[in-house]
Amino acid sequence: MSQLLKAVLISLAIAMASSSVAAQETTQINVNTADEVTLAQLPGIGEVKARAIVMDRKNNGSYQTADDLARVDGIGEGTIDNLREQITF
Repeated sequence: MSQLLKAVLISLAIAMASSSVAAQETTQINVNTADEVTLAQLPGIGEVKARAIVMDRKNNGSYQTADDLARVDGIGEGTIDNLREQITF
């Protein structure tokens, strides 16, 4: 394969990967409507905390701010800070 073709393919692969990462970064998850599977995709959440979020939301009502997630056992300030740009209400 020619060097030019290799360079073009590598450039395309990098561009596709970059746009995929950018799309993931800009997609926010609504913590008041998301199901357990979707919530589990958030960094630091996982299946157990996602289930706890859904249960807390059901028992105590919607979240108004990221800080409200602190009412869920196992979700602390560090996790909340990491989620601020990735969640919406």
